[in-house]
Amino acid sequence: MTFKLSTHHSPSPITHSPTTMIGPLLTNKTRLKLLLKFFLNPSNTGYLRSLSEEFGESTNAIRVELNRFEEAGILESSVEGNKKIYKANPHHPLFPDISSIVRKYVGLDTLAEEVLTELGDIKEVYLTGKLAQGLDSDEIHLFIVGSKIDQSFLDRLIQKAQQLLERKIFYLMASPNNAESILKETPNALLIYKTETSEESD
Repeated sequence: MTFKLSTHHSPSPITHSPTTMIGPLLTNKTRLKLLLKFFLNPSNTGYLRSLSEEFGESTNAIRVELNRFEEAGILESSVEGNKKIYKANPHHPLFPDISSIVRKYVGLDTLAEEVLTELGDIKEVYLTGKLAQGLDSDEIHLFIVGSKIDQSFLDRLIQKAQQLLERKIFYLMASPNNAESILKETPNALLIYKTETSEESD
């Protein structure tokens, strides 16, 4: 069933959020944190001590899951000095499926399909903040690149999306001319939506 977010009357009833539906499939909290870290933004990397500090968990619990993921081939590693650096293995056959599950857990697919596609003047949307760093959060921070966006319409869509996703949504808007300079100062920004141009569709 698809729930359409719009400014029209009475949306279809919502009984479950993506977090509620997918969360039980990932009952191990350490495992979920690692999947978010490496598969929401595949450019993220981490080593044992840094992950322990980020997650607030013991190195032993994290080491067990890292070893399990590396043995399964979904994570790959390299050695830099005395550190073993981990990252997602984009060549693993399950990489697209895991990434899709993580995006659904966070709510990015729902956000793109039910909110962003309703706004015709958006060029690109980036995920920023803790989630872009691969850390779970009850806040979604977006950087929206576009022009002539109806902000009141966007605010109404955002409000409904917050109820659906059970996460607060914050956004910053900029014109295409100003976007590049802002992105340079925004580490870990993850492109999650891009409007297809006529040239790209040819």
